[in-house]
Amino acid sequence: MKNKEQIQNVKQKVLAKNRSETTKDRMRYHLLDGLRGLTLISMIIYHGLFDLVELYGVSIRWFFQTPGYVWQQSICWTFILLSGFCWRLGRIPWRRGILISACGLVITMVTHFFMPSERILFGILTFTGAAMLLLIPVSGVLQRMSQKAGLLASAFLFFLTRNVNRGYLGFENICLGKVPGVFYRGIGSAGLGFPAPGFFSGDYFSLFPWLFLYLCGFFLYGILMEQNAVKRMLCRRAGFLEWIGYHSLEIYMLHQPVLMLILECFFN
Repeated sequence: MKNKEQIQNVKQKVLAKNRSETTKDRMRYHLLDGLRGLTLISMIIYHGLFDLVELYGVSIRWFFQTPGYVWQQSICWTFILLSGFCWRLGRIPWRRGILISACGLVITMVTHFFMPSERILFGILTFTGAAMLLLIPVSGVLQRMSQKAGLLASAFLFFLTRNVNRGYLGFENICLGKVPGVFYRGIGSAGLGFPAPGFFSGDYFSLFPWLFLYLCGFFLYGILMEQNAVKRMLCRRAGFLEWIGYHSLEIYMLHQPVLMLILECFFN
C-alpha cells in the first residue's frame, strides 16, 4: 500500500514539474523586450549622429563630450546587463551564443574588407556571444552560490577593471595602479582586454571588464526573479518597443547599412 502511495506521489510531482516547466516555457517577459527595444532605438539614433559627425562633418559639439559619453555608456551598459539577466531565460544558450558570435564575425569581416577605417574587432556581438558560451559550464555553480554575494563581487571586479583597456586599474578617472605592459601584446590579448599599442576597433568590448558587468545581470536575475511582483511587472506588454526588442538581432545587423543609405541619399 505504501509503495502505491509513493508511486502516486512521485507521479504527481513529475506532473506538477512538467506543468511548471510548460508554463515557464510559454511565459515571456514582454517588458524585457520593450527595454531592449528602447535601448536599440537609442543606439540607432546615437550611431546616426556618429555617422553625421565622423563621415559627413556635421558639427555637434557635445557629442564627444560628457553628455555624448554618458549616452553611449548608458546604451552599452543596458545591453550587457539585459543580456546577462536574460541568460537563464534561454532554453538553448549554446545555440544562441554561436549565432550571435557568428553575426559578430560577419560584422568583423564586412568592416575589414569594405570599411577598413571603421573596422570592428571584438565588437558587442562578439563579446555577447562569447559571454553566453563561457557561462554554460559554470552556470550551475553560479546559480547555487549566494546571488547577492555574486552581484557584489561582480560589481566590484567591474569597477576595479573598468580601465584595463587603457592600461590601469580603476573606474573612469580613478587610477588604482598600472597594469604591467607585458599583458598588452597581440590580437589575443586585445580580446581579453589588453590591447597592444596601435590596436583599433570601431566598436570594442573585451572580455575584461565587460564580463563582470554581464555577470551582474546574471546575478540580478537570481535576486529579482524570486519576487512575484517583479515577474508580474515584467509580463506587462510594451507595444511596438516589444516587437523591436524581440527582433533586436536582425535590426542590429541591418541598422548601419540602412543608416548609411539614408544619409548618402540625403547628402548626395
